[in-house]
Amino acid sequence: MPTPSPTRPAPADPPPGRTARPGRTAGAVWTALTLVYVVWGSTYLGIRIVVETMPPFLSAGARFITAGLLLAAAVAWRYGPAALRATRAQLGSAVLVGLLLVLGGNGLVVLAETDVPSGLAALLVAAVPMWLVVLRASTGDRPPPRTLAGVLLGLAGLTVLTSPGFSGDVRLTGVLLVLAASVLWSLGSFSSSKLDLPGNPFTGSAYQMLAGGVGGVVVGLLRGEHRGLDPAAFSAASWLALGYLVLFGSLVGFTAYVWLLQSAPLSLVATYAYVNPVVAVALGALILDEALTWPILLGGAVVCAAVGVIVGTERRT
Repeated sequence: MPTPSPTRPAPADPPPGRTARPGRTAGAVWTALTLVYVVWGSTYLGIRIVVETMPPFLSAGARFITAGLLLAAAVAWRYGPAALRATRAQLGSAVLVGLLLVLGGNGLVVLAETDVPSGLAALLVAAVPMWLVVLRASTGDRPPPRTLAGVLLGLAGLTVLTSPGFSGDVRLTGVLLVLAASVLWSLGSFSSSKLDLPGNPFTGSAYQMLAGGVGGVVVGLLRGEHRGLDPAAFSAASWLALGYLVLFGSLVGFTAYVWLLQSAPLSLVATYAYVNPVVAVALGALILDEALTWPILLGGAVVCAAVGVIVGTERRT
């Protein structure tokens, strides 16, 4: 889940001894973008399957700690142990962003999906670009009128999407948790462009996942998720889904997203925000038989259209 920061960081330097080729770079960008489209769209389904038998925060924490350690090992192997070095300020920034993105943004979605269908969760998260516009405006940036119109349209779509919570079809607390998660993800993405992070984006991604994963475990313990925990009761489907989330949702998807933030135009990266929900809704309906009610179809269409307006306007400006 997730959306890019409103100000793209400077592109990362190519590895020593290599010169970036435009054609090769463009191919890598589209490969990474396709991975984010498909993989992140499928993570909502994976999360829903995991929390059927596993505790939300403990499973999410284990997911990101495992992925963070694997990514750190890969960085050390590929670039050498020196690539993992970071100043105290850079490490602190990575921890903060990781807590906002992984613990707040992802963790609350995992908790919410114990009650909320995966497709609905994805559609609510699709509103992240709107919150980014609000954050930009709060710092003195004046978005174009068309962007503001997209935000208003998106809020109307969110109103329709939240109606199942008010009507009792799903728990309202779950809907509100997803909305809070989207705000925290937006804040983490926005902050990542303002803070001093490790120069190697993969190093920063590893530290962010580790920080968010540890935070998830701590929250899970505070919630008492360990009491009466019986791993033998975890279903095979939940184990497989957790493995998929570690390898693809975290290592592949999250890393591709972080790389895109430093290597591609923000307006292009942001297009994932209206592709992911379509993938998530389709998978939820096909695999979990999640109902496609009129609030989900209508509200989802309005939110995706609003995101399209915002992204399209930002690309032109």
